[in-house]
Amino acid sequence: MKSRIHSFKNAIRGIRMVIRSEKNMQIHLVIAALVVIAGWFFSISTTEWLMCLLCFGLVLGAEIINTAIENLVDLVSPNKHELAGKAKDIAAGAVLVSAIIAACVGLIIFTPKIWDLLFS
Repeated sequence: MKSRIHSFKNAIRGIRMVIRSEKNMQIHLVIAALVVIAGWFFSISTTEWLMCLLCFGLVLGAEIINTAIENLVDLVSPNKHELAGKAKDIAAGAVLVSAIIAACVGLIIFTPKIWDLLFS
């Protein structure tokens, strides 16, 4: 049981490190907070909440993995190397893809609600 608790503590410490050190993670968290506020304001459905939560997990998880990959690449390849740069770019691309998908989901959920608010 102690090893499980220790694992959770390590994971939480890792999440805190990413939040403190990565500007993009901070931006993702601010956007997530704004989506939560908008969700409450527009009384989105349970299904819409679930889609938002899945998108939060996708983007935040991708950002955490990207940070881990960047740190590992910097450790094993402190000098510039084509493959090191490629690995970092690919990891960053994964974050971008997840953020674009999340933005599309957000547009699908919130655009009709904003439209109704403005023009009804």
